[in-house]
Amino acid sequence: MTKEQFTKFYATPAQVGAAVRHHWWLTDHAYPMRLPAFVVIGPGSLTYRRIQGRSVQPDDLPELATLLGHAHGSAWESDLHAAALSVPHRFEDGTVFADYLTPRRTALQHRLEQGYLPNKAALHAVLALLEKTAEGPTSFYKDSNPRNFLITSAGDVVTVDTDDLTLAPMAYDLAKLIATLLLTYGPIPELAITAALDAYNEAAGHHDTRLGVTDRHRLDDFLALHAVLTAPYIGRHGYSYGWPPAYPRLRG
Repeated sequence: MTKEQFTKFYATPAQVGAAVRHHWWLTDHAYPMRLPAFVVIGPGSLTYRRIQGRSVQPDDLPELATLLGHAHGSAWESDLHAAALSVPHRFEDGTVFADYLTPRRTALQHRLEQGYLPNKAALHAVLALLEKTAEGPTSFYKDSNPRNFLITSAGDVVTVDTDDLTLAPMAYDLAKLIATLLLTYGPIPELAITAALDAYNEAAGHHDTRLGVTDRHRLDDFLALHAVLTAPYIGRHGYSYGWPPAYPRLRG
């Protein structure tokens, strides 16, 4: 590995293959997302052209919200308009990436076993919230956290890390970005969150008017899910802040 390259290692060839398929799918369908080019695809690793840049900060939220809105709208137009949130989606080669519900049901059950949910009643409440959010146009989840975008000195945004890709509702991944910015940098002003959602809706709605309709109540439902799903990582990966008391609240 040189200063011009970056190599990421994987436990199995299947994980390498998944990351490669995700990378190609995003390149083909999620315009204007930009991803670093492959240099070498190996059986246990991927080597990319190194991108010099900084991680996303709260002031970047409007720009990233616009980027995600366009990427999600483009993906819906080109490939996901016929996809269902409850059914895995097939790549052109016949392999699949996961649906919205199945991996999150499993993860939420695990959060109960780990002690991040107090009892089965809380699990049932958050599972009901998950089911409630599984409606509307289908987008994708890319794990949009501040480390998975690099902003170059020229101001270009480059998306990195294609390990995780599932179906998701519109704006679910925007909520992940907001949640992880909050955990990384502390509370974000309400006006900034509203402005980000407005920017996202405007960009997504440019592709189809049905895509730009996420309201704040729905965004808060997504944030509530992320509060549970990200709980094990607080204190790790730069997540040095916890959730503010009573926010986000689970709603039935």
